[in-house]
Amino acid sequence: MPNQGTKRKRDHESSDSEPPLTTDMEIMLKAKQIMKRVTDNLVHTIIMHRDIISKINKMNTVNRKKAIIGIFGKSGEGKSFLLSAILGKKNLLPSGCFGACTAVITQVEANLTDSNYTAEIELFSKEEWEKELKDLLIVLSDENEDRNEDFIEIAEEKITALYGDDADKKTLEELKKDEKFAEIENLLSINKETGNSKKISKSDVSEFASDVARYILNSEACSGGWYWPLVKSVTIKIPDCRELMEHIVLVDIPGTGDCNKTRDDLWKSKLRECSSVWIVSNINRAITDRDPWGILKHCIEDLGPGGECKSINFICTKTDNMDPVDFMRAARLPEDQISEEKEQKKMCISQRNELAKTRVKEKFENSKIKKRFSTDNDFLQVFTVSSKAFFDTSLNLESIETEIPKLQDDLRSLNKSINRELTREYVNEAKGVLSLIQSVQLDTDKKTAETKHRIRMELENNLMKALNELDKYFDNIYNDLEQRLSKGVEESVQSCVASTKAFIMPIAYNTLEALCRKGGCHCPKNRDKVLNLNKTLAKHLHEYIDEDFCQIFSMSEKTGKSVQEQIDKFTIIQSDAAYRRSTIFHYIQNFIKTEETKLKTSLKRYIVDMKKDIYSSIKKSIVNEMVSCYEQAAAFKGPGCLKRMRNLLINTVDKIKQNMFNKAKMEVLKKCDNLKLHIKDVLESELKRAMDLSRSQTSKTKSMDVSKEIEELEGLLEQLSD
Repeated sequence: MPNQGTKRKRDHESSDSEPPLTTDMEIMLKAKQIMKRVTDNLVHTIIMHRDIISKINKMNTVNRKKAIIGIFGKSGEGKSFLLSAILGKKNLLPSGCFGACTAVITQVEANLTDSNYTAEIELFSKEEWEKELKDLLIVLSDENEDRNEDFIEIAEEKITALYGDDADKKTLEELKKDEKFAEIENLLSINKETGNSKKISKSDVSEFASDVARYILNSEACSGGWYWPLVKSVTIKIPDCRELMEHIVLVDIPGTGDCNKTRDDLWKSKLRECSSVWIVSNINRAITDRDPWGILKHCIEDLGPGGECKSINFICTKTDNMDPVDFMRAARLPEDQISEEKEQKKMCISQRNELAKTRVKEKFENSKIKKRFSTDNDFLQVFTVSSKAFFDTSLNLESIETEIPKLQDDLRSLNKSINRELTREYVNEAKGVLSLIQSVQLDTDKKTAETKHRIRMELENNLMKALNELDKYFDNIYNDLEQRLSKGVEESVQSCVASTKAFIMPIAYNTLEALCRKGGCHCPKNRDKVLNLNKTLAKHLHEYIDEDFCQIFSMSEKTGKSVQEQIDKFTIIQSDAAYRRSTIFHYIQNFIKTEETKLKTSLKRYIVDMKKDIYSSIKKSIVNEMVSCYEQAAAFKGPGCLKRMRNLLINTVDKIKQNMFNKAKMEVLKKCDNLKLHIKDVLESELKRAMDLSRSQTSKTKSMDVSKEIEELEGLLEQLSD
């Protein structure tokens, strides 16, 4: 493409003489240096639009959401040791910090600001805790025979963890006399000024682990002074792990909901954000243990059709913990096959690992869980790890055999792919901005201005055509969903009363009362099965749309009808453009293309969020219709209250069924329509704004020539593609 305009002197070497950059970080740095050089020159170029300077400044303030990996697994399965091994720092996390308190959401990410180990602890406000403490004491004071034992156990755990032994037998007035009560009030009052959060920062890992422990651990051996009942969530930040965790957050997903609604809502919102899930289980129980599979099954809607989960890693832990003789007998292997004891154990570990991998994959392939995801062959990966052997070479396993390096590679690869994507986005946008500058640089006469005007008219015409095609696509999926939802409504109306009866009749009073108190959903303590009447009522609506929904909102696979694919196809740049041979059209096209790419990336992230909102709206709509019934049922006391509670639930469902399910249907369709309107509005308004920028006023003064910088950025994009 021929260069036009005034050449300016350059004090940098030609890009042809520079060696290729080797990392995404180097490429990003190089691109930013180019843009700074341009910005410094723009300051002295008064004819340039302020909008261009603004666009360059905004490029450096992009805040990309990190990838969240959710971790399932009971306390004692080795989650803390596993994460310490992955991060390469023995005893980094307090033993049992993952899973010890099912109520507290704990997450681990990289500390990118300094070399300290930090913890950001989000606490309840003083008012929130006062209310919960009163509720807990009311639960403990209930002496009815049919009182809820789960709630009593939770209340005892929380109060004794904070105030010590026998505190659960005291009144509020007696607790206020305890010195720990004043200490807790002081802690929550101080943090009111800092948004109810406390920060711990230590350079020494042992000191850090010790200080954090009291906020996330629970000790039955030493009660009192454990603050986890006051905690909503904990974010632990680890230094020196940028390569593994710069763009990743590991989150412990509690095994059950909590009787506190704030924690329960936090738990559910984190589920929907998980792009991947790790299921951690002791290798001895990996196949038979119902807990990890049961919780995963319960969360399937928030991870699959209602979430963004793209992969599952099943991690079998403690592989070094075995008796070779017992294993060889169980596997019917000849005990004299290997005489060397260490080699014998190594052989047995290897065989058990392979057996576990095969069985776990078979169980997943045959499960209903798989059917709820748009999956491929790599959706489930199985790892057999020994965190102890990774640190202790005397356990006779090579580092690679512990499979910790494989998990590290998994994280490293994900982190690198996100970094590559962010770098590509930045360089591509930089190229577009410089193309805009170059088009202004060429804009020096009336004839060029007329050409720009005609290009603008052609682009506007293309935009209208592309928006019309998008409109037709959304009308088609709207009609498909409307038909399926109508069938779902019909079946729901016919079966909901019978389904409600079948659901509630086997449930005892205290469990049903807990379910109503929590808005129709309850997970009894120490059980893997979650009781959810709302889910039962929404079942047929979800069943009728699930297959279509997964195709429309596929996270990765090409289905031929997904919104993501439709966005990818959208463009206002046509190969047969009338001015495609024009130099100025070349630069305008570059700018418009990069604006399209940026918009598509932003919209596709928005679509993922809206997918969750649309899918969950069915259940939310049903909850809204049932909430007053739940509140009334939970208040029933005295003789015959169980029968009255059941009758109220059944009669209410029967009375409002037609209206309830129709509202749920219309809520889905309304949100789908809003999604269409938002996408069309963003594309139309932002692309027209881009066209306005590209059609600058004719200038008699020539601007800076950035053709060389554009070539440099194109070279960087080629390196990223390689």
